[in-house]
Amino acid sequence: MRQREIYSMRFDKMTKAELSDALKSEQARYDELKGRGLKLNMSRGIPSLEQLALSKEFFHNVDFENAFAEDGTDCRNYGVPFGLPELRKLFAGIMGADADNVIIGGNSSLNLMFDMISQAMLLGFGGEPWLKQGKIKFLCPAPGYDRHFKVCETLGIEMITVPMTVHGPDMDTVERLVASDDMIKGMWCVPKYSNPQGYIYSDETVKRLASMKTAAADFRIFWDNAYVVHSLYGDDHLASIIDECAAAGNPDRPIVFASTSKIVYAGAGVSAVASSADNMKLIKARITTQTIGPDKINELRHMRMFKTEAELKAHMEKHAAILRPKFEAVIDVFERELGGTGLAEWTNPRGGYFISVDTLDGCASETVAMCKEAGVVFTPAGATYPYGKDPWDKNIRIAPTSPSVDELKLAMELFCIALKIVSAKKIIENA
Repeated sequence: MRQREIYSMRFDKMTKAELSDALKSEQARYDELKGRGLKLNMSRGIPSLEQLALSKEFFHNVDFENAFAEDGTDCRNYGVPFGLPELRKLFAGIMGADADNVIIGGNSSLNLMFDMISQAMLLGFGGEPWLKQGKIKFLCPAPGYDRHFKVCETLGIEMITVPMTVHGPDMDTVERLVASDDMIKGMWCVPKYSNPQGYIYSDETVKRLASMKTAAADFRIFWDNAYVVHSLYGDDHLASIIDECAAAGNPDRPIVFASTSKIVYAGAGVSAVASSADNMKLIKARITTQTIGPDKINELRHMRMFKTEAELKAHMEKHAAILRPKFEAVIDVFERELGGTGLAEWTNPRGGYFISVDTLDGCASETVAMCKEAGVVFTPAGATYPYGKDPWDKNIRIAPTSPSVDELKLAMELFCIALKIVSAKKIIENA
């Protein structure tokens, strides 16, 4: 490959001749990479094989003869519908909740979220079922998590996009909307290392979410704390939404979720939901109708592996040691290839599973398409917005966790080259 060209000036300050030269140079680099026959899928945030190897103990710590919990519960049989007490206690510490107000679910926290919203639609949360009230609406901070948006879309809930800031959702917008419309019944939040930007909600944001006036008495915040222990550089503070809502006189407002999908194994983890005593009374009554009991053997596997919160966090430090070089490799390539060009902005998160890139308006879809054509698949442009439609066509989610560092460097080089080609063409067209 020819020597990399470093552009010291912004592309939008270049002459047409300079842009044409840059375009020609980057096209040659793109063609060379495309000719290598790359094959890499970075469309989802999945743990690497090296991360999966951290939890080998999971396969050996329970057998037929020792399938008993600390209190003597026989995990091979029926009973204990809300989860083993010691596991509820472990999650309570992580989620900032009382152990009595934590329920352990199956391997998917998304399943719990879908279930909680379905319950609200059919049965209500402290009021009339949402379905009987009219067209239900949700606030959706964006860029955000595509599967959250799909839950709303599947259940016929209208989504209202709220801009994200480095401190969390734009609270002026949130407060104005929830105060003026009693059909806004819920809001999605990924408060720590948000998907895809990696932002952490500030204390002020959490307090305002907890205390804001809502037109709907049965408004709920669906607090998806998917990355609560997924730090890269040591733990970062996040205020407890449960404590703040209780202090503000709105204890029933938050419904909090977490899981071990990216701690142990994605298909064999456990999930948890936590909330107020009144909310949990409703949820427990419904769960005992839904199921006789959870997979207690899997719960026991978790407790044998993580006896304390400190042991869990020590395990997550091993994950961080694997992931840090990958995130740093992506940022290094961005700074080398895109720094000073004015073509993109990107986040540099301290945890979570993603990096967010904003291109020039109208450049995201074509950039992703060019990468796919050359053998590297990214999350579809637009996926980070409700209905899959980014109004500016500029946000792209980068998922650096699964590939090796060398694969990432090559994939990110291709990404930056494609972005420069698309951007240069756009600037020339608009000149």
